[in-house]
Amino acid sequence: MGMSMGEGKKEGGSTAVPYINVTPLIDVLLVLLIIFMVITPLKPTRFKALVPSEPPPSTEPIKPNPLTLVVSIESDLSLKLNLDSAGSANDTAPLSTKLTQIFKERRDNRAYEPGKENRIDLPEEERIAKAVFVKAPRSLKYVEVVKVIDAIKGAGGNPIGLQIDDLAQ
Repeated sequence: MGMSMGEGKKEGGSTAVPYINVTPLIDVLLVLLIIFMVITPLKPTRFKALVPSEPPPSTEPIKPNPLTLVVSIESDLSLKLNLDSAGSANDTAPLSTKLTQIFKERRDNRAYEPGKENRIDLPEEERIAKAVFVKAPRSLKYVEVVKVIDAIKGAGGNPIGLQIDDLAQ
């Protein structure tokens, strides 16, 4: 008996072998490779930075912004608002009173934050300069600083920044 070509296969069905056509994928990769090879020499390899010459140092001290409010907490827990006495960390009522008065004067005088003078899309209350910085020594307990921050927030101060005692006022 002779074997026919179809022998070895199951009757009634054929087994298909899956082959993925990778030719289009290789074509895409070759095109991308050519594009990257063309672009690579066009990338700058060196940047020339023009550094301005430094002006001579000035001997006169820098004047602080008149809208800047700095609350200093001393080691003995006394408070100072821009170098004026403002109570203590245990009794923050004088500080709150002073800040409330300052914010009221700023609202009456329309003392706006820099950059918000012409922002009519904001309510006037949000345009008033109410930023307060808290300056405290690193050795002070955190709870004392939080008491002062709460008093500032109660008076309407926002935002409140923290400053370490190493920096000059």
